[in-house]
Amino acid sequence: MELSGLWRLQQFEVGQARPLEVAAAGLDDRFWITAQVPGDVHSALIERGLIDNPYFGHNDAKSRWIEQKEWWYRYAFNYDLNEDPEEKHELTFEGLDTFATIYVNGKEIGTTNNMLMGHTFDVTRVLVEGKNTIAVKFDPLYLHNRDKELFQWSSYTKERPWLRKAAMNFGWDWGPRMVTVGIWGKVHIERKRLAKLDSVFARTVAVNESAASIKLDADVIAFRKNAELECEVRLLAEDGRVVTSVHGMVNGPGRSKTNTFTMEVVNPQLWWTHDLGKPYLYELEVLLYADGELVDLYKKPFGIRTIELELKDQHGQHAFAFILNGVKIFAKGANWIPADHFIGSIPDQRYRDLIDLSVNSNMNMLRIWAGGIYEKDVFFEECDKRGVLVWQDFAFANALFPDFNRDFMENVRKEVIYNIKRLRNYTSLALWCGNNEIDWLYDMKSAGGDITCPFYGEVIYHELIPEALELLDDSRAYWPSSPFGGNDANDPDVGDRHNWQVWHGSVYPRQFGDVPLLDYSVEGVTFKNYKKDYTLFSSEFGMHASANRYTLEKNIPDGQFYWNSVEMAYRNKDTNHQKGILLMEGYTGIPSNIEEYMNFSMLTQAEGLKYGIEHYRRNKHRTSGSLVWQLNDSWPGTSWSLIDYELLPKASFYYAKKFYHPLLLSIDHEPGQPLHVWAVNDTLAALQGQVLLSVFNFSGELLYSHDFDAQVMPNEALHLGSLDETDILQGASPDQVVVKLSTTDWAAPDNLIYLCDQKDLKLPPTTLIVNVDEAAQTVQITANGIHARMVKIDLPQGNIRFSDNFFDLLAGEQVTVHISDPAGSKVSLKELNVSAMNLSRTSATSMELNSGDFPKQKVVFCTTL
Repeated sequence: MELSGLWRLQQFEVGQARPLEVAAAGLDDRFWITAQVPGDVHSALIERGLIDNPYFGHNDAKSRWIEQKEWWYRYAFNYDLNEDPEEKHELTFEGLDTFATIYVNGKEIGTTNNMLMGHTFDVTRVLVEGKNTIAVKFDPLYLHNRDKELFQWSSYTKERPWLRKAAMNFGWDWGPRMVTVGIWGKVHIERKRLAKLDSVFARTVAVNESAASIKLDADVIAFRKNAELECEVRLLAEDGRVVTSVHGMVNGPGRSKTNTFTMEVVNPQLWWTHDLGKPYLYELEVLLYADGELVDLYKKPFGIRTIELELKDQHGQHAFAFILNGVKIFAKGANWIPADHFIGSIPDQRYRDLIDLSVNSNMNMLRIWAGGIYEKDVFFEECDKRGVLVWQDFAFANALFPDFNRDFMENVRKEVIYNIKRLRNYTSLALWCGNNEIDWLYDMKSAGGDITCPFYGEVIYHELIPEALELLDDSRAYWPSSPFGGNDANDPDVGDRHNWQVWHGSVYPRQFGDVPLLDYSVEGVTFKNYKKDYTLFSSEFGMHASANRYTLEKNIPDGQFYWNSVEMAYRNKDTNHQKGILLMEGYTGIPSNIEEYMNFSMLTQAEGLKYGIEHYRRNKHRTSGSLVWQLNDSWPGTSWSLIDYELLPKASFYYAKKFYHPLLLSIDHEPGQPLHVWAVNDTLAALQGQVLLSVFNFSGELLYSHDFDAQVMPNEALHLGSLDETDILQGASPDQVVVKLSTTDWAAPDNLIYLCDQKDLKLPPTTLIVNVDEAAQTVQITANGIHARMVKIDLPQGNIRFSDNFFDLLAGEQVTVHISDPAGSKVSLKELNVSAMNLSRTSATSMELNSGDFPKQKVVFCTTL
């Protein structure tokens, strides 16, 4: 029985209310406000108009008072008790944020102190026939940490290490402080008779083309000592056929019993990432019988696959590579932060939309970052369905933690065990990781003199978690921290690496104990530094870009939407805003207005990631993955994300569709140097054909072309050949040409390469011809005579999809872009705006469209100098 929906909500000053009175079954709560569960207090107050939207302007500062209050939830429901002495009733909260006291019918049944896990209570003795009432009291956090020791290091605030709560609630370098409170997970009551399945764990232990072996553990709790227990395990195909089954008695002493079952599957359908095959999912059923009566049922999708983390290659050299079903993959993806600051109020569809976008940009892995939560089931369910691997951090980010305190460690132990058991059956889960950046930053901050104390928290990542995993999940690897390995815990030659030389200006190389250095200069932060990085696996790297116009205008007060306004600066929570200026200065030049800022920052991010990821992929014999920081935003700000808060992709997202495509054509080139042409094949099929290199001037004249014979083996990066820059230019200047790589023999996307930085290109003004067809939901764009740089399509609407955007057009080239709403609604194109970076500032960049359905309209964007 699910108890979600509208609950009652009320605030009190600390100590104002007498708990047993407020929790009493007969309390009149008609004058309390209503609040959605799952949800949170902030969202309830926004919905009822009691606070201004904290995401608009500086409104977040006006809602800080929420974290100082005591908050109560109440819910009344009817329940059929049955009066069966063999039956037990359990009340489960899947998420309570954070210090809660729970009452049922006025009786206190327990307390909680951890947002990051579920909590279950036996309510058999307090439920009554008919009407029942649940009350939940939430304490303000300060009551529980005001007397605790403040450690020398905890990023962004020193109050959080004692609190098992999402770290990003206290603010991060991409989002504001928003300390949430409330019932953020589902609530339900389950009735069980005689016995229950306490936990099920199924995993593939061996697989080949003809057979797979599956091992399953079923943990059973018997309510009656002498009950005869039996399990039946069945695996069903997509069409409902029973593929294999096994059953047996559950034996063992005491009330808690574990039995292990093994199933053999003939000619199994394997689960693959979407880029390598079909993410095939069977249905796994476990039926529990007590004295011949069916008393419990477990039913979940299950994928047959093996996943390993290779740390040494066949030559005995260090490696960091994921091996899926025996195939070494190149992990292409991004880091995931919570999809909203108000975690409890995130709709399931938002998860589906973000993962759909990830798949559309050819990502095959997402890393759940440690400063958020252990993501909701809908996230993993969608990754299972869509064929996306998941790297799961445990929730310890950028701080020291009190591993010397028994109570804290017991709380952590329960959290770790709960989440291992909850997540270990998801096929997409590829890796457990102990923390984010703590091992690395502890060394750097110790070397720099900021930390002089012992490594508090070390026991968690290097003892507690691996010991729990040894008992509870033998099917996937554990990695203590990210980054980790080698001579400074961020070594390109051992383990994974975070490259924050680009953007943050970290100076490499560095050894353990070296004082960390920063270089805030154009050369120090430039994305050109990616080519110095021959890491085994790049698990964090990236750079800022503006959010889209609609997202910013929606959340910035009137009159403040301009370059360098106070409100624009407030959107950027990173330290030292100069870093973004330096990056643009080196590539596009410094913007002079808001339009240039949006364009320059987006283009710098997109081209910078393209530059780095193409380099990593060309070196796939050594480098086995790149996870961009970050995929998404939790509020409408300026950040490293590829997709902004309104689910509108930035330019880098559309670039990712090409630089993460399984088939990649690229050029390794620096000004004045030869052009080295490469083909990358991440698929399991060999490629054979011609790769064409063409050089055009900006008027569309073909200056040079060359064919390369290409035979690219499966899972290979191949150098096709080199060409001298002078030869391909045919007397033209490198700032007046574009190079195109293409093939018609396989499905690799075309790649356009410029031979100098954007700020140095001599691009003439261009004219665009635009045909809009609202009935077909398309826009056709032609570069009329001159090359068009970063053609951008804007609509003032969130979460709409363009088949392509932020693209370049060769002179005379035409493209048709399809526009859609993932919800299936028709998109109004009345306010469609098309632009390009080399349209003059006085060009017409808007169109008047008739209301309703209308025929194709031709709009010519003319330039006037």
